[in-house]
Amino acid sequence: MSLASVFDIAAMGMSAQTVRLNTTASNMANADTSASTEAEAYRARRPVFIAAQQQQYDQLQSLNREQASFGVMVQDIVQSQAPVTKAYAPNDPQANEEGYVFFSNVNTVEEMADMISASRSFQMNAEMMNTTKSMMQRLLTMGQR
Repeated sequence: MSLASVFDIAAMGMSAQTVRLNTTASNMANADTSASTEAEAYRARRPVFIAAQQQQYDQLQSLNREQASFGVMVQDIVQSQAPVTKAYAPNDPQANEEGYVFFSNVNTVEEMADMISASRSFQMNAEMMNTTKSMMQRLLTMGQR
């Protein structure tokens, strides 16, 4: 693996963390939404990550292990299977015939922790790119002395 492939790996990581931050933002925006039925209630979404090399091996059989790039990709975004909250609120405009309202299953504390984790991962990938750039610049100046 060449030093230049570090940029590809870091970019893949930054892209994956951006998707993670976007899904977290969507979850936070819909945290307090209500619906008339359980099926209509907003359910938290989570990205599913896969190693990029697995997908490349499936598509490109001619590459050997040293030539394949490594990284992470978003395979899918899935909905949480956690139950939604059911509350009795007969005066709510969203209430069904029985007077119940269904609220999203978003846990805001969990979402905040996920947001911080995604942000830190993004920052680490950016720092890895800066460190690699610095190393490459130093490598170029070695022959000047």
